[in-house]
Amino acid sequence: MLGMALAAIDGTIVSTAVPQIVGDLGGFSVFSWLFSGYLLAVTVSLPVYGKLSDTFGRKPVLIAGIALFLFGSVLCAAAWNMAALIAFRVVQGLGGGALQGTVQTIAADLYPLKERPKIQAKLSTVWATSAVAGPVIGGLFAVYADWRWIFLINLPIGALALWLVVRHLHEPSRNRRAAGAPRPRIDWAGALAVFATGTLLLTALVQGGVAWPWFSAPSLGLLAGSVVLGALTVVVERRAAEPIIPGWVWRRRTIASVNLALGAMGLLMVAPTVFLPTYAQSVLGLGPIAAGFVLSVMTLSWPVSAAFSNRVYNRIGFRRTAIIGMSCALLILLAFPLLPYPGEPWQPALIMLLLGAALGLFQLPLIVGVQSTVGWAERGTTTASVLFCRQVGQSVGAALFGAVANGILASRLAAAPVPGLPDDLDAISHALDDPGRLSGAATDYLRRAVDAAVDHVYLGAAGAAALALLVLVFVAPRRFPVLPEEPGDDAPAR
Repeated sequence: MLGMALAAIDGTIVSTAVPQIVGDLGGFSVFSWLFSGYLLAVTVSLPVYGKLSDTFGRKPVLIAGIALFLFGSVLCAAAWNMAALIAFRVVQGLGGGALQGTVQTIAADLYPLKERPKIQAKLSTVWATSAVAGPVIGGLFAVYADWRWIFLINLPIGALALWLVVRHLHEPSRNRRAAGAPRPRIDWAGALAVFATGTLLLTALVQGGVAWPWFSAPSLGLLAGSVVLGALTVVVERRAAEPIIPGWVWRRRTIASVNLALGAMGLLMVAPTVFLPTYAQSVLGLGPIAAGFVLSVMTLSWPVSAAFSNRVYNRIGFRRTAIIGMSCALLILLAFPLLPYPGEPWQPALIMLLLGAALGLFQLPLIVGVQSTVGWAERGTTTASVLFCRQVGQSVGAALFGAVANGILASRLAAAPVPGLPDDLDAISHALDDPGRLSGAATDYLRRAVDAAVDHVYLGAAGAAALALLVLVFVAPRRFPVLPEEPGDDAPAR
């Protein structure tokens, strides 16, 4: 849980200190790469760490990930300009990729099937606590100390996590090699190919429509390059003796369907996490803290729902439980555009509370279920593939729904009664932060435009929920082929 806390608190604690960081180091035009660079590194490294943990064990990978994350934190605290800070955030992200995937895999190793929902719920509380505590801690450091402390605070947490892991995590010996058997080989060519492909694709998705237009040379070049490298990755992985992303990840219906379903969930998660704070501030007129609370209520119901999900899937199965959860999420997402304008803050907060409960009922059964269909030697790769698809889904969703929101705003502003209004979501948000600059009619028109844009994003998120349902109904097997828990090679770790 302490190791997971390093990754969980990172995004929220950094976001609140961005004004101070930019004021000290400059680089306002590229500060978004503080988050994009970290996200890229986490996402593209997940499959690599999954394979390494299956080959060499979870403990060395987790120790290396924590150490690398702490090393990156020290470098970030010592950054002398924005370019250096972005580069060091990438180093942090490479450590964060090991934390996210390996911790989830260890949870499945340590606990039998009946107990996994409890530990997964505890891990979920780490994310919930970080969502609330991160902005507060980051704001306190930024105002009363120095922004560099938001990175240095990782050191005592990480040191304690390292000590506990080294001293108390004991993995049974699982990979005893027969005399004369070849040593495990690392697919470095495949790792490099996966890393390069993911970097180009995610850079195109994250920066397209932001740093450059979608149909510009940089976007088209990055997308074309990712297609070429993707094809090269398939060739390399087919020839590798121990591929980073083995073909069975997509040939097995259970794993493939969970990957697709969690990718769709990553897609729909963009609506609440990215656009709801803007809605709360621009439409409802809330401050940043109150807007954050509207979103954070989702993290309160999610772990509670996840903790009780085992009572459902033990009776009706993993697939049916996930179908119920996503069906509820679909209805909740469709209810968002029906909220009155401008409405009251409790209304979207209630929507998020219900959405968190529905997604907790959807995600946890799929993760626990898919981990239960593979043995120890394949569990790291399987878990990493699920998390990788979810992260890619979020990147695709950010690009897709960003284009949808800006397209709706452009059509509304084209018929604006007042000339000279801002023409994109960020500019509108800044203008509404200072309503004295606009007339009452212009302010109301912009608020309604943002309301319409976010409504369409939630309809898109409902479409992603429908896609997840289709995958579960038509692709996922009716019953997950759960392996029996037997002593021996697949015995739980202490």
